[in-house]
Amino acid sequence: MKIFFLFTFSTFLLSAFEQATASAHYDKILTHSRIRARDQGPNVCALQQVMGTKKKYFSTCRNWYQGAICGKKATVLYECCPGYMKMDGTRGCPAVAPIDHVYGTLGIVGATSTQQYSDISKLREEIEGRGSFTFFAPSNEAWEQLNSEIHRNLVDNVNIELYNALHHHMVNKRMLTKDLKNGMTLVSMYNDQKLLINHYPNGVVTVNCARIIHGNQIATNGVVHVIDRVLTAVGNTIQDFIEVEDDLSSLRAAAITSDVLDILGRPGHYTLFAPTNEAFERLPRGVLERIMGDKVASEALVKFHILNTLQCSEAITGGAVYETLEGNTVEVGCDGESLTVNGVKMVKRKDIVTSNGVIHLIDEVLIPDSAKQVIELGGAQQTTFTDLVAQLGLASSLRPEGQYTLLAPLNGAFSDDTLRMDQRLLKTILQNHIIKVKVGLNELYNGQELETIGGKLLRVFVYRTAVCIENSCMVRGSKEGRNGFIHIFRQIINPAEKTLHEMLRNDKRFSVFLSLVKAADLDDVLSRPGEWTLFVPTNDAFKGLTDDDKDILIRDKNALRNILLYHLTQGVFIGSGFEPGVTNILKTIQGGKLYLKTVNDTLLVNELKSRESDLMATNGVIHVIDKLLYPADLPVGNDQLLTILKKLIKYIQIKFVRDSTFKEIPLTFYKINIIESNVQPIIRKEEPIIKTYTKIIDGRPVEVTEKKVTEERIIQGPEIKYTRITAGGSDNEEKLKKLLEEEVTKVTKFIEGDGHLLEDEEIKRLLQGAGTEYTKVTKVIEGEPQIIEREIKKVHLEEAPVRRVQPTRRTQGGAARRRTRLAYS
Repeated sequence: MKIFFLFTFSTFLLSAFEQATASAHYDKILTHSRIRARDQGPNVCALQQVMGTKKKYFSTCRNWYQGAICGKKATVLYECCPGYMKMDGTRGCPAVAPIDHVYGTLGIVGATSTQQYSDISKLREEIEGRGSFTFFAPSNEAWEQLNSEIHRNLVDNVNIELYNALHHHMVNKRMLTKDLKNGMTLVSMYNDQKLLINHYPNGVVTVNCARIIHGNQIATNGVVHVIDRVLTAVGNTIQDFIEVEDDLSSLRAAAITSDVLDILGRPGHYTLFAPTNEAFERLPRGVLERIMGDKVASEALVKFHILNTLQCSEAITGGAVYETLEGNTVEVGCDGESLTVNGVKMVKRKDIVTSNGVIHLIDEVLIPDSAKQVIELGGAQQTTFTDLVAQLGLASSLRPEGQYTLLAPLNGAFSDDTLRMDQRLLKTILQNHIIKVKVGLNELYNGQELETIGGKLLRVFVYRTAVCIENSCMVRGSKEGRNGFIHIFRQIINPAEKTLHEMLRNDKRFSVFLSLVKAADLDDVLSRPGEWTLFVPTNDAFKGLTDDDKDILIRDKNALRNILLYHLTQGVFIGSGFEPGVTNILKTIQGGKLYLKTVNDTLLVNELKSRESDLMATNGVIHVIDKLLYPADLPVGNDQLLTILKKLIKYIQIKFVRDSTFKEIPLTFYKINIIESNVQPIIRKEEPIIKTYTKIIDGRPVEVTEKKVTEERIIQGPEIKYTRITAGGSDNEEKLKKLLEEEVTKVTKFIEGDGHLLEDEEIKRLLQGAGTEYTKVTKVIEGEPQIIEREIKKVHLEEAPVRRVQPTRRTQGGAARRRTRLAYS
């Protein structure tokens, strides 16, 4: 119980302390300034003064160590901290400044102009008398910078205008900087006018965007804060200002069209970066008309200029990122006396204070990504791609009302050879980088297929720290526009065209490896649909291998399969998809492990460099190596084989255990999924379509009449059961053999009453269709098979291969017997 009480009490104290310090940034920064100046004596504060100006700041750590404020070099000054003063012959500031009434304190802090105006306006008597006041006193420089006409009017009418103006700088209670909380609104002593307080994390405190440059000078009847400008009355909202300002008529039209103007009339603490009419005129006419004609885009545009926080220019001493009402962010910074937005000097007029925020006039229109067309989202690193898309006429096909995804390679991905290609080939390459639909980064998943506008299907591979499409992986920088996404890629995307087996067969570098694959009866594996990663040794890896050595390897099929299948793993693993420098462990089909990592953009396999990686196939990926891989923990029990392997493999020590044998690896690392289903009799017919056309046969035109029948019909007969065999990872070989040894129903296809025997590919196409399944076995449970008339797809006759059908033999009962080979894939 005692421990619980102490914990609760300490939590309460900590919470109270955090709440107090959260609104006392000014005092915290002041404390740091005292610490930095402790070598100068007691009560000395270190300040930074922007070179070429009179601006001085109690600085944050960031500005202090950078030695700059708003990008300008700052010199270090040492002055007495507020409330202290020097004494002759002593170090530092050991004396406390005398405490006087507010009028006298104005002289102590050097606000002599305000003191003088208080005297001539008859305010002096009030601020020397009884009460508790807070006086935000403009510095002498602030009065000098005041508009000359306004200044003259105040001085010419001291009893009313000047008196009221000074009262507008006063609050009828004492408020120290720790009491001035961010977002607070105080009521001034003139006509209950509002004073908007902002207390920023960098220690800056503002009153109607005027910065307190010397705070907390205690008086007997209040406190004085010296500010850097003369306050003017605040009465209108941001909406009111836009509605009457002639130079904002274009912004006004956009805000009305998008229904955003009313938001700026509500209570709040907004910052509006208001583009002038001239800024809108600089936009390309087509861009402006498109945005203004699209309510969603125009709303995004206007909201992108609005922050839900009040950012006075004097509070900005370095770059900071702020969220806009549109949802994206802008970076607001400074460059000397100028404000910058997203690093660009564009602010013409600062700090137009209203009752619900502040306005900064800018001379450029900020267009958010959400209001841009997808082709406009490309940045400086994707200009080659976007320029080519425009030059080759593909940009015009990206309709504003459409939905697209651009897969934009970096500029460096386009080599000189690529840019010199025939424009038709280059256009095809670019089409492979434009997806027909809008797909965000968080919508991509492993195994997904995306169709390009050129009709290609691109595969998506998702890894722990990377997302790749085919051979190329993304880099940071995805953006969403009005009609699509853009994702940034390291390399040009090369869609796969051939299987692993076809790629090996077409590249002479791999002839030895391919011959061994064939000898081990594995070439069919590399031809089938699937997802494999294959590490392929070049012919250089087999230097020194004689024909006799090769014969020995081939005779020991178990050994050969163990060696070859150690180069194959299930799943597609792109080299650039691995986290750099981190070892990735992959289990091979042989059962051993491969250790992969990327170092300096080079893929290492068991510490061996891949000479070429990410060669994409329709059923996997190839990484080229120049050494034969072998599992270090797999012993050899044959002297001849050991001698051969030592010739080829010198980077590891091969274990020898006499008479040890290699395990048998059956070709059943394809999973067997048995799905049995009853097909009920159905009848579905359509009217026949008759076509007549002419063909050239033996050099002579022949008129051909084609009758196309779309019919699906099973005549009443026995139930039919089918079994599907799909790819996977099971070792259930006996089950597979049993299935394949069973009697198979003879399948016959009839077209217009004249059938022909189906070959392997047709069986797969008709009974199975596209997909990952490799074989369907159909058998009759019992009874004589009945004629099945079935056309699953509408197929033009001229597309079907023409074959001569052997005359059928009649069996007893007169039924025609036809047979079809079981389709092995």
